[in-house]
Amino acid sequence: MKLSRRSFIKASVATGVIAAGAGGTKPMLQALAENSGKENKQVSEGEWRPTVCQGCTTWCAVQVKVVNGRAVKVRGNPHSKANNHDGKVCPRAHLSLQQVYDPDRIKTPMKRTNPKKGRNEDPQFVPITWDEAIDEIAEKFLELRKNNEPHKFVLMRGRYTYLREILYGAFPKLIGSPNSISHSALCAEAEKFGSYYTEHYWGYRDYDLRNTRYVILWGADPLASNRQVPHAMNVWGEVMDRAKVAVIDPRLSVTAAKADEWLPVIPGEDGALATAMAHVILTEGLWNKSFVGDFVDGVNRFKQGETVDPETFQENLTYGLVRWWNLELKDRTPQWAEQKAGIPAEQIIRVAREFAEAAPKAISWLSPGTSMQVRGGYAAMAAHALNGLVGSVDNVGGTIRSAKYPTQAIPSVEPFMDDIAKAGNKHHKVDQRGYKEFPALKKGKSGKGVVTNRLADAILDEDPYEVKMAIGYWNNFTFSCAGASRWEKALEKLPFFVHITTHPSEMAMFADIVLPAAHHLYERLGYIESKANTISYIAMNQRVIEPVWDVRIDETEIPWMIAEKLAEKGFTNVLDYFKSIKDPETGKTPTNSWEFSEYVLKTMTQPIWDPAIKTEGDQFSGWEEFKKVGIWNSEPYKFRNKWKDFGTKTGKFEFYSETLKAALEHHAEKHNTNVDDIMKVTKYQARGELAFVPHYEEPFRWGDEKEYPFIFVEHRSRLNREARSANCQWYQEFKDVDPGDERWDDVAKINPVDAGKLGLKTGDKIRLKSPTGEIECTAKVWEGVRPGTIVKCYGQGHWAYGRIAAKDFKKRMPRGGNNNELLPADYERLSGSTVRHGGVTRVKVEKL
Repeated sequence: MKLSRRSFIKASVATGVIAAGAGGTKPMLQALAENSGKENKQVSEGEWRPTVCQGCTTWCAVQVKVVNGRAVKVRGNPHSKANNHDGKVCPRAHLSLQQVYDPDRIKTPMKRTNPKKGRNEDPQFVPITWDEAIDEIAEKFLELRKNNEPHKFVLMRGRYTYLREILYGAFPKLIGSPNSISHSALCAEAEKFGSYYTEHYWGYRDYDLRNTRYVILWGADPLASNRQVPHAMNVWGEVMDRAKVAVIDPRLSVTAAKADEWLPVIPGEDGALATAMAHVILTEGLWNKSFVGDFVDGVNRFKQGETVDPETFQENLTYGLVRWWNLELKDRTPQWAEQKAGIPAEQIIRVAREFAEAAPKAISWLSPGTSMQVRGGYAAMAAHALNGLVGSVDNVGGTIRSAKYPTQAIPSVEPFMDDIAKAGNKHHKVDQRGYKEFPALKKGKSGKGVVTNRLADAILDEDPYEVKMAIGYWNNFTFSCAGASRWEKALEKLPFFVHITTHPSEMAMFADIVLPAAHHLYERLGYIESKANTISYIAMNQRVIEPVWDVRIDETEIPWMIAEKLAEKGFTNVLDYFKSIKDPETGKTPTNSWEFSEYVLKTMTQPIWDPAIKTEGDQFSGWEEFKKVGIWNSEPYKFRNKWKDFGTKTGKFEFYSETLKAALEHHAEKHNTNVDDIMKVTKYQARGELAFVPHYEEPFRWGDEKEYPFIFVEHRSRLNREARSANCQWYQEFKDVDPGDERWDDVAKINPVDAGKLGLKTGDKIRLKSPTGEIECTAKVWEGVRPGTIVKCYGQGHWAYGRIAAKDFKKRMPRGGNNNELLPADYERLSGSTVRHGGVTRVKVEKL
């Protein structure tokens, strides 16, 4: 095999980690990628510096090779016990090199001079100094406070480090606003709903891949996206050697292409499969009896269509199995599921049997694909409940919670809040969480969750009140939220908006002030908490190169600068609070924004690096050693730690969720109604006790099937740095690493059967129309999608962000289409999650 220089670069950059099973090509490509003949002498003389990649939610500890002050290479941090595999990382980390040196980055503060806002309006930005920008922002805050309306300020957070506690946590409270609105409901709140209301865990799960014997992936594609990507990519060959893998996904994903079983489900019918699998496991007596329990006399009474007397079954570590059976499972046969989900009954039975026979070393891997549906909360519970049936919860070869992260909080802001701030913080949060139709039941409490995407409607409708000022950071809601056009209208209406960003994003085009942000991997301070491979870890974002442009850290430096300006103008409370956070080593008070950033970081991570504080896991001699290493690793996870008390209302793994029952009843009482009414307004079909168990719900779709004959499905790219990599040439050049996709194009994948009926061929330009929007892209005829569906990757369709991301940046001409202009603004309302999966909308196809 002969590789040209171009071919070699393409192969080495795009793969990052060579997938298992590449045959004879693998040794050659791996040798080239790792050695490239002989490493350039200048590169070999550089220095490896630790930091963090936040290109996805894995948040890997990495190192950057710096030569003569320039970042030239990225690898996994060799001190990581979670994601490090001989220094390999996934492609996202490599793409960051093109991000940080992108000539299209925001280089200096800018001010809008065109008062009219809109997609087709030129903002007519002019450069201003940092002092000018901060002065104008400070004046706006003082104006709100003078009028006793600081609550009309909103802080919109996207991705973050844990130094978020300054800008997202303390700062709005000190100003007088309760409105710290996170992006979380765009990400995975419905997924967390599934595990919380069965085992009381609101968070991302880790999985014991090295010991598992069976994996069911519910829409997850761990070789490309979702969680723990680098670890999954590196160990998947081992997983396939000793375990079986079943992928439930209407698209032939990267992982599905390597799986033992592919179940191309009809979108939104995941709950049918999950409940049918549970039916098989119970009727065939395959449940884990040591974890779940058994019939008193040992005779299996789970028979199709027959109710069971609860007194005949003695449960062990679970609660409500018989009630779940009687309410839901007794009639959920594989034959019934075949009609609903479009998967043969024989395959459903086979997967269910083999999954249960592998117990407890079996994983039912829940993902946004199954949960982020209008009625996805109960599908999420059903998929996760399979882990309870086979006893793999918190068990070897199964699912894992996080270990405790030994960090500490920053000081309370309460002593620094004046009467204006206290009054402002008493107002209802503006995103409508806790409204009757938006329970947002995070951790069992009505209105505790966030309803991120509802913020646009709140701004437009002035419900619960008018929003007069907002700051957004590390986000691009105008592009990333379903029903994207609403956000354009909302930002047009917003009187004063500040966007802190690395790139000229769609959201920035509506800003009055744009502030250039430090790049998370190269130019800032921060820390993250994450987990993989049974290890929880804390890694530090560090400034490994001098900033390329005149940037500041969003979460710490910019609020410090605002606080200083406010103090100059007579309001000192914010700066007084910031100065109360001192260097834990020296006791020194911060005198500038960089010192403040460092002291906050040192304070929050002190239990890790201070030898006087005893913690488990890695030990350090002090701050400097922690900085040099860049990561703290926990001890390996202690399995079965939660079995004595899961934390639910009953202390058990709940198949009948008393925890959810209490939360729903509380929310209903708050609105002087009953649970059935709450089910109705949240678009669920369940009534009575069915609302308290995992159960099947018919998928809710927008659009009449006659007018919109195709179900729309979207997925994520393995090159997607959370929609922030489209301005990188490598993203466009190697887009075909995503199965079915094409380089430098945005394709809608159509099954050949459907394409034939439409008279379409690959390369045809098409228009996709939904009931709420339309986009233009390119047709790709491909066997890897289920007939009746149109499948399209998320990430293209930028009309801003840079000269590569957009087809014509000056004319606001997008490269392809943004999926969120097709998707309606709908919600899984029990969690507050935005809906983007499960075929929430139908579409029709027009050939151009």
